[in-house]
Amino acid sequence: MLNILDNKLDDTLNPVEPFLRSDRMPHIWCPGCGIGTAVNSFARALIESKIDLESLALVSGIGCTGRVAGYVKLDSFHTTHGRAIPFATGLKLANPKLNVVVYSGDGDLSAIGGNHLIHAARRNIDLKVICVNNLIYAMTGGQTAPTTPGHAITSTNPYGTFEPAFNLPHLVEAAGAVYVARWTTFHVRQLARSISEAFSKKGFSFIEVISPCPTLYQRRNKMGDGLDTMKYYKEKSRIRHGAPTGEVGLTLNGDIVVGKFVDRDRPDYQTMMRAQYVESLGERYIEVPEQESETECVCG
Repeated sequence: MLNILDNKLDDTLNPVEPFLRSDRMPHIWCPGCGIGTAVNSFARALIESKIDLESLALVSGIGCTGRVAGYVKLDSFHTTHGRAIPFATGLKLANPKLNVVVYSGDGDLSAIGGNHLIHAARRNIDLKVICVNNLIYAMTGGQTAPTTPGHAITSTNPYGTFEPAFNLPHLVEAAGAVYVARWTTFHVRQLARSISEAFSKKGFSFIEVISPCPTLYQRRNKMGDGLDTMKYYKEKSRIRHGAPTGEVGLTLNGDIVVGKFVDRDRPDYQTMMRAQYVESLGERYIEVPEQESETECVCG
């Protein structure tokens, strides 16, 4: 793969264009959708972080955000519904040198993939999870999702949603994530900065990106188009770094608390695994030198 970061870009070229598979354009996302904006911030974070693209793998599942894997010019994997995190976990354990990013939607990650989200955070697998949350099942008709706020209108709750919604930052913090942040697609610079910070953390990082779905969520709830939503995000967002995640739940028309909520350190999965082997096996535990392999060998 051509290392994009080492090449001087043409002044007329959009800085993020080398990260995209232009041959697959036009994309399928609707006018006003925020997923493209989130991808722009992700690409800028790659530039700012100077991440070695040869060591980067991006994994996504099914849904509107799941299509990101097909549009980025990176080693990327479009996996089955809800299984992005276990696939990414396998990549990381097989090759610990990889920077593995999971880039998917709220339905894919917190509904059918909810068990994997919880346990990856509990184990503190060294993954960077970017969850684009448009508060609805957008690709399949606008059904109520685990993140849909109360009273919102959806195709499956035409008289208003009454189920309690997931507060995703609270969920992943409680499960054990070491880095948790939330921004909207209005906060492009802050989002890029958070992604850069996540790359510097070892362990399970989770960034929620609140994003408009003008075709289904905004239209059904009479919230206007994509531009109207950007104005709404600007008006309603409240930056509260370090806010208790139990207090950042989303409502239909209330404030949107954004910021970096959690930034802590604890041993990641592979560090704990190595320590346990050393404790249990003592001198019988032999670690293969790094230059040969990252795989550990346990002799009986």
